[in-house]
Amino acid sequence: MSDPARADAAGAAAAPLLQLEGVSKHFATKVAWPREPVAPHVRVWRALSRMSAAVRAVEEVTLDVLPGETLGLVGERGCGKSTLGRTVLRLLDPTAGRIRFAGQDITALPQVALRPLRRRMQMIFQDPYASLNPRLTVGATVGEPLEIHRLATTRARRDERVAELLSRVGLRPDAAQRYPHEFSGGQRQRIGIARALAVSPEFIVCDEPISALDVSIQAQIVNLLQDLQAADRLTYLFISHDLRVVQHICDRVAVMYLGRLVELAPAAGLYRKPRHPYTQALLSAVPVPDPAARRQRIILQGDVPSPLRPPPGCAFHPRCPVKDKPEACKRDVPRLRVLGDGTQVACHVAE
Repeated sequence: MSDPARADAAGAAAAPLLQLEGVSKHFATKVAWPREPVAPHVRVWRALSRMSAAVRAVEEVTLDVLPGETLGLVGERGCGKSTLGRTVLRLLDPTAGRIRFAGQDITALPQVALRPLRRRMQMIFQDPYASLNPRLTVGATVGEPLEIHRLATTRARRDERVAELLSRVGLRPDAAQRYPHEFSGGQRQRIGIARALAVSPEFIVCDEPISALDVSIQAQIVNLLQDLQAADRLTYLFISHDLRVVQHICDRVAVMYLGRLVELAPAAGLYRKPRHPYTQALLSAVPVPDPAARRQRIILQGDVPSPLRPPPGCAFHPRCPVKDKPEACKRDVPRLRVLGDGTQVACHVAE
């Protein structure tokens, strides 16, 4: 785990590296209406309203990422984690809200103005098989960012830098002459990490970087990311659904459900005493080797609601296991509030 004391000291000495204020991302979509006989005016109305629906992938997310820390972002598949990660890097344009990087508002910056900032923020993608161009050699893949940002003035300097980057991620320098299909999944992910490091970034979004790898390789990649963070003073947004890995590597953890943040806390406190019922259910499913340390399993009823039609009030209330919930759960959207120990939770009943 990265050192919480180091992250706290960095946060006290400097402003947050990344700030999100009410960030939302919606995707327009068509609505499929039932095929049934209706009056002509109803058919016209339906045709005109087909584009009015929106998938609310991310909804009003507010959080800070401190310099030098690893912030974990967890939740079930489809809750908006990867969409949020791509939005903060402006790979996707936000629908609403503000994004500040190193104090600069990048919410509406045009792509030309964003290019200098691309050196400072990079991404490691989830799928090491799909994220590498099969037509390019490894040397061309890792060296491409150097050419785009004009960081290598000569071919010899580029090749030297590529060899250095490959060595840093545990690959032989002669791998530069080979193609992605010649490598295993773990080796391909190392190539993706080398590509992200090529421009010496400050902030990296790690979008489930180990979920597509064998268990035996996952620990190696996690250890590599930690070593690189310590050496280069990197800041990570670590997206994952593997709560065991998040506990190991992250300083703080943000929990998402149906596009919204429901809990944000230091990793040690969240795993010791989760406050939101959804977080409690997630942690109850984490396997642990010590039978005495196991939590009572919480089985959630029903399915995750559609982001096309989220329920009113708290999005989690139809599946919430808490008995005798107040009417506010069905009526009012809970906002993040700070509890006595510093945990932020969006829940009407959490204490």
